[in-house]
Amino acid sequence: MKVREFLEQNQPRIIVCRRSDTLQAASTLLYTSRIGAMPVVDADGNIVGILSERDIVSALSQRPNEVLKLRVSDVMSSPAITCNENDDMCDAMRVMLNHKFRHLPVVDNQGRLRGMLSIRDCLAMQLKDKELEANVLRDSFIAARFS
Repeated sequence: MKVREFLEQNQPRIIVCRRSDTLQAASTLLYTSRIGAMPVVDADGNIVGILSERDIVSALSQRPNEVLKLRVSDVMSSPAITCNENDDMCDAMRVMLNHKFRHLPVVDNQGRLRGMLSIRDCLAMQLKDKELEANVLRDSFIAARFS
C-alpha cells in the first residue's frame, strides 16, 4: 500500500506548530491532540523540522531552568527526515526503523507536507495484511480439502 492511500483512509487532519511557538504551547498541543510528534512549519507551510516528545524530554533534562522560556526552534529536530506520499508503507517503516524514530512526516513531490505517519500506523497496516493473508490461506486450505 502506498503512503498516500493510507493517509487518505486514516488521517483527517495534520497538526503542526511553528518555530516561534513556545515549548509549553507546543507541548500542550501534543498532549491535547494525543500525538507524539508534529511537523514544524514556516509561514508558507513548508516543513522545517519536527518536534517530538523525545525533543521535549531532552530539553527538560539538559536545560531544566530554561524550559519555560524555550521556543520550538530551540529543541526541534531539523532538518526533518521525510518520506514521499508515493512511497510504500513498508519503505516508510524501514526509514523509521533505520533512524530509530517513531514518527515520519509525509511530503508530496513538491516537498509540501501531506501528513504524518507513526510506527503504530505501519504496524496496524501490516497486521491487516497478515490477517488477510491468513484468511486467504485458511480459505484455500478448506477449499482444497473439500474438492
